[in-house]
Amino acid sequence: EAAPLAAMIPPPPPAHLSMRAEIEWLAGSADNARGVALALSSSLFIGASFIIKKKGLLMSVEKGGSSASAGGFSYLRQPVWWLGMLTMIGGESANFIAYAYAPAILVTPLGAATIAASAVFARFFLGEDMHICGIAGILLCTVGTVVLVRFAPEEAPVTSVEEVWSMAMQPVFRAYVCFVLSFTLALVYGAAPKYGKTHVVVYVAICSMIGSLSVMALRGIGIAAKLTMRGSDQLRKRETLFFILWVGCCIATQMNYLNKALDTFNTTMVSSVYYVFFTVCTVTASMIMYKDWENQTPGSIFWQVVALLVNVAGVHILSGTRDSAPGCRAGLRALLSRRKSEEKPEYTHLCACDDDAEQQQQQQQQQQ
Repeated sequence: EAAPLAAMIPPPPPAHLSMRAEIEWLAGSADNARGVALALSSSLFIGASFIIKKKGLLMSVEKGGSSASAGGFSYLRQPVWWLGMLTMIGGESANFIAYAYAPAILVTPLGAATIAASAVFARFFLGEDMHICGIAGILLCTVGTVVLVRFAPEEAPVTSVEEVWSMAMQPVFRAYVCFVLSFTLALVYGAAPKYGKTHVVVYVAICSMIGSLSVMALRGIGIAAKLTMRGSDQLRKRETLFFILWVGCCIATQMNYLNKALDTFNTTMVSSVYYVFFTVCTVTASMIMYKDWENQTPGSIFWQVVALLVNVAGVHILSGTRDSAPGCRAGLRALLSRRKSEEKPEYTHLCACDDDAEQQQQQQQQQQ
């Protein structure tokens, strides 16, 4: 019994390594190291973009514009919102390049750094509270990230974009795409009009499932770009053009419902729930399409799952304690209690106030 456990424990790093060599040893390869560096820098940019875009949405409503949750687009006239959009584009660009060097099962869970960054930024720039237990959540996200990087799988060699296309045409992955599109349409036309303003899961589920499809196509585009830089032109092939078109449609849908979620709910809640759903959907899609775990040892898979669960736990602590009373005991009670708090969350209270105002207006009109 001790032998299998010992096989799961990684050996210590060789002595007298340079900083660059240590990073490559931790990530397993030079390509993985590049992907990790790009993914972490992407997380910082995206975490900041949540805050900047939220600020733009608030400024739009303060100036009398229609809120995004009500279907308005007045935020498009706010320079601050566009600054947040540019910041997100920069982060997503780094993330896009990361997928060209490292598998999705490594790059996507590193988004936990986005949650930690957005929680810290929201505390200082939006005045949103971060519970003392949030520090423990940030530490857990850090530990999970290090473990995940250490046991990251190697990317399977791909020599052409046609290979990526053949992976996308597998019957199992096509069934996954059909399920995602069908379930998303059901949420958009069934659940979102009724429960979108009171349940953060609705908007976030739409973003996450569509986002998993965009990541699969983004990885194909990244592979095509990498092969082109190495002398094999893949960017002008029809498969690459289809992937680009698919990504554009997916991102447009994601941005629409992400704006609705940010305008309705607390920033930390949105980013935390989005991380969990998006990571699960993307890792599932990547396992189906790219078969990331096909040639992995049981020990590597075990530690990757552990790292993912540690990241999820850290994210849950960050989001689950934001409305609890100060102190570690109160935070633990909030995490362990299954009962809903008697006090309404901020977003529910605001929705209730909007409903009361509409009812008063209707009563005044009837009296007149």
